[in-house]
Amino acid sequence: MANLPQLRIPAVYMRGGTSKGTFFRQDDLPESARRPGPSRDALLMRVVGSPDPYGKHTDGMGGATSSTSKVVIVSTSESPDHDVDYLFGQVSIDKPFVDWSGNCGNLSSAVGPFAIESGMIAPERIPHDGEVEVRIWQANIGKTIVSRVPVCNGRVQETGEFVLDGVAFPAAEIHLAFKDPADGEGSMFPTGHVVDELSVPDDIVVGGRIDATLINAGIPTIFVDAADLGYRGDELQEDINEDPAALARLEALRAHGALKMGLINRLEDAANRQHTPKLAFVAPPRSYAASSGKSIEAGDIDLLVRAMSMGKLHHAMMGTAAVAIGVAAAVPGTLVNRAAGGGKERASVVFGHPSGTLRVGAGVRQQENEWVAEEATMSRSARILMEGLVRVPQDGIE
Repeated sequence: MANLPQLRIPAVYMRGGTSKGTFFRQDDLPESARRPGPSRDALLMRVVGSPDPYGKHTDGMGGATSSTSKVVIVSTSESPDHDVDYLFGQVSIDKPFVDWSGNCGNLSSAVGPFAIESGMIAPERIPHDGEVEVRIWQANIGKTIVSRVPVCNGRVQETGEFVLDGVAFPAAEIHLAFKDPADGEGSMFPTGHVVDELSVPDDIVVGGRIDATLINAGIPTIFVDAADLGYRGDELQEDINEDPAALARLEALRAHGALKMGLINRLEDAANRQHTPKLAFVAPPRSYAASSGKSIEAGDIDLLVRAMSMGKLHHAMMGTAAVAIGVAAAVPGTLVNRAAGGGKERASVVFGHPSGTLRVGAGVRQQENEWVAEEATMSRSARILMEGLVRVPQDGIE
């Protein structure tokens, strides 16, 4: 049987925030991959190089971490209120699985620049110098993101002086506003409480009980106190990711939180929902050395946050989890609010993560005895790393 030539598909490889992934225009994908289903998933997994039993993504575009095993599909929006539709896929590294259950906040910052550079924004809307407002429909969760992209000489400005901890080089600043960021899977607090008590096996938490804030904002997130897990809150990746027992315990806790949130029906279902919910642990401020060696002073931050992504401690902070942090901090009584000092609504917080710090803002209000998030804001940066044709073997792809 003759071997088939590889598919050649236009693609752009981009960094957005502290993540990177392969971006496609929907119309550039093969016909069978323009709609949900096994054909689309098989194609995108092959692009990334998954599943890879060696965990390296040597034969694909992925980077063998949760921050770099990502794909994005963008199309011109049919809605008059939006410019583009943005669909995000989190590709498992070692399993044949693409998780479409949530957004990537970091790569959200790259969607506006991609849309402009790909000709999806009308030329008359692009000034010679200034910024372009790109209204994005986040198709995974059905929410609006407004991106303000800087422009210089009629092109997207990518270089600049904005420093984002977790990214080695400065770049141009992109402002993001996540409108009405409750995830769309029910109330912002799905149990109706800002703090719940989870019943878990003793091998997860001594005593079998742990307090948690369960929130749908940006992405479904489970917040717990670091001290309840035996942590300080200033841990770096190697402290968690080199401890298999700790990873198993944290994943089991995530499954119990997902069940409490109503996101899964059985604990074992969490294995097929790896991207959401996220699990994060919080602590009051303390000084520590970030992974780069940079000194983070307790007086410069409001709290510490560490978050798990796809079974590992994230090297910085997921953008969607940052939204959840900002919104939870704004609501008095949540574990995030308490870690930040408690007692009041907070319009913004600066939190410490393994790579440094990040400021996130949020606006919330009470409506009929329920908390509602109006908006969450943050700054990121993005850059095109490479553009051209990605080549994909056709074997196993219909």
